[in-house]
Amino acid sequence: MFKTVVTLFRGSVAAAGEELEDRTALLILDQQMRDAAAAVERSKRTLALAIAQDQQEGRKLEATNARIADLETRAVAALDGGREDLAKEAAEAIAALEADRDAAMTARALFATEIIRLKRHVANAQARITELDRGRRIARASEAVRSLRRSGIEAARPYESTLPEAEGTLRRLRERQMEAQAADDALVELDAATGPLATAERLAEQGFGPRLKTTADDVLARLKSRRMPAA
Repeated sequence: MFKTVVTLFRGSVAAAGEELEDRTALLILDQQMRDAAAAVERSKRTLALAIAQDQQEGRKLEATNARIADLETRAVAALDGGREDLAKEAAEAIAALEADRDAAMTARALFATEIIRLKRHVANAQARITELDRGRRIARASEAVRSLRRSGIEAARPYESTLPEAEGTLRRLRERQMEAQAADDALVELDAATGPLATAERLAEQGFGPRLKTTADDVLARLKSRRMPAA
């Protein structure tokens, strides 16, 4: 019996753990993707630093080659002028510059290799993050659908309204709105028939004062008055 209880307890703990993991899976995935994106950003910064250092070494190499060429020209001129001592001094400077040149070339070769590796790593990581983001959106949508299904199949609580009740409320509301609109329209018609404007119009029809509204006869008379007299 004790063994059964222990087994049951272990099973309950495992089930609770799996349920908790399922509920928090999207949260865990979101955090993992944020961590991965941060790592990719660090790789991008490392790549940018490597490119900047490579460019710096390139500029240093160009300057060193220019100084070597200039000193070689001057050393040859010194030899032609019989100043071997100055030519030797220039040769020593050229040798030191050539050592700097070789070091810069080695550094550039190393940077080139590292830049290629980092570019490949960043591109691969970005592609994987993009694929993960697509999967996350699908998983989030699937979870939302599953949640809607769960809520849809749950029995309505006693205090919750049902769809037929809501539809009946909407129908009664529309009926009251139609009745109120009909009453408003009738009131407007009544005002138009018995109000001061209607009284003034009836007086005008009997010749007491000008008309308030233009009639078709008025318009026709105005148009006839504009006709040119026949020649």
